[in-house]
Amino acid sequence: MAEFDSSTELVAAAERIRDAGYTKTDAFSPFPIHELDKALGIKRSILPYLVFGGGILGLLSGLGLQYFTHVIDYPIIVGGRPYFSLPSFVPPAYELTILLASFAAVLGMLFLNGLPKPYHPVFNVPRFNLAMREKFFLVIEREDPKFDYEETRSLMEDLNAQEVFEVDE
Repeated sequence: MAEFDSSTELVAAAERIRDAGYTKTDAFSPFPIHELDKALGIKRSILPYLVFGGGILGLLSGLGLQYFTHVIDYPIIVGGRPYFSLPSFVPPAYELTILLASFAAVLGMLFLNGLPKPYHPVFNVPRFNLAMREKFFLVIEREDPKFDYEETRSLMEDLNAQEVFEVDE
């Protein structure tokens, strides 16, 4: 793990790490850095597709439930309307669309981020608590296919990092 003083140094180091072929990397910052996803080579999330799928499922299940209830199971003509009256079916279907889309968003975000994760090995580094206030950290995980301790450490030291740490498991 390497420590940096500014976000520009962190982004430049992340680009060099990505160009060197490392794929299992992570960065920690006290605020969001929009260029960091591209610098680390992080691909777009599939979360919008999951939310869209949850919304479509909610819409279809809302309409399907109402259709089954009012047309097949218990057909009653109310106020001269037909059994399948789409204008009256819109509000419940809309609410179920929003409900299932929001469930898909929350559960998908938790699943895709690997949460809850109350412990990470970087918490063992004493200076890591500065990542919440003023410092920037870049990590290369040992599980990376290109990871070689000596080569990776020398690369991290060449990134003009303030300090390089070995993270114990």
